[in-house]
Amino acid sequence: MSDPDFPSPDALSSQRAAVLAFLRRELAAGRAPSLAEVAGAFGFASRNAAQKHVQALVGQGLLEQVPGRKRGLRLPEGRADLLPLPVLGRVAAGVPIGADIGLDQQLWLDRRLFSPVPDYLLKVQGDSMIDDGILDGDLVGVHRTPDARDGQTVVARIDGELTIKRLRRERRRLRLMPRNPAHTPIDVEPGQDFAIEGVYCGLVRRG
Repeated sequence: MSDPDFPSPDALSSQRAAVLAFLRRELAAGRAPSLAEVAGAFGFASRNAAQKHVQALVGQGLLEQVPGRKRGLRLPEGRADLLPLPVLGRVAAGVPIGADIGLDQQLWLDRRLFSPVPDYLLKVQGDSMIDDGILDGDLVGVHRTPDARDGQTVVARIDGELTIKRLRRERRRLRLMPRNPAHTPIDVEPGQDFAIEGVYCGLVRRG
């Protein structure tokens, strides 16, 4: 993304992402932790480790620091609605592909891009959802839930593989419907290993 209202989508290490999440919670509650408090919260041996994380986050534009103040950290203006989202792998927009649910990276994105608020992102592979504007390479937000209404776009696990489709509830069966006439629906057979992993709630497209 190149929008100046968003930070760079570079991946954060899991520890640095945790430090940022801690600082955002504290700052949103009106508390500005000192480096000693950050070090104490994460069990760092000294303030130096905390300072390295804070300086890196300031350098990425994810935090601001007022010079000369012991508790000078603050949230960047206009970025209070940023949400940390892990990219957990990929999902097929076509035939199901094997799940790849290792942590790939973590992005900070404006929560207003999504409804409902997602728990994670998956990278789309395939073109079966193009009529809904979901393209190959997009990052889709997924709100984790085992339930979905008829007509919702869902991420489903079928026979251990993931796919993104529209859910159709019929009297005697479930169908996973593509949004591209070149693809055929997937019928969920009785007794088949099937679960709804979550509902689609928006996407991010990076050029």
